Amino acid sequence: MSGLAAVLAGRRAPGVYRWHGAFEPAEVRHTVEHAGWRFGHLDGWGTESKAEFLAGIGEALRFPAYYGQNLDALVDCLRDVEADPGLVLLWDGWGPFARADEHAFRVTLDVLRERTAALGAGAFAVLLRGDGPDLDTVPSLD
Repeated sequence: MSGLAAVLAGRRAPGVYRWHGAFEPAEVRHTVEHAGWRFGHLDGWGTESKAEFLAGIGEALRFPAYYGQNLDALVDCLRDVEADPGLVLLWDGWGPFARADEHAFRVTLDVLRERTAALGAGAFAVLLRGDGPDLDTVPSLD
């Protein structure tokens, strides 16, 4: 988990990354929480629509009941997530959504990137794991 360890230790900036670590989500959770960070896991293998993604991320990050499951609500809830020192979202199976609705997926990536770059709300890192279309704008954490 060396790339992830670098993020958790502050040696690498949080962001949206491709990640190929073959660890079980429980192992990743343990590592992240041991470093004092919060953890969310989104199993997206059956997710092909924006609505399914929005529902899934709300559950993964334990958004409040008033979360409206639209992109504006996602922006607001991500802004409100308190994570000191940070939060890691492991998004397994992002590929089905990226293939089924490329535009919505790209907009979603932009929203996630904006939150990873935000100051004052705690660090936020997103790990995209699994196969999917080529993402030349998303660096690898490996």
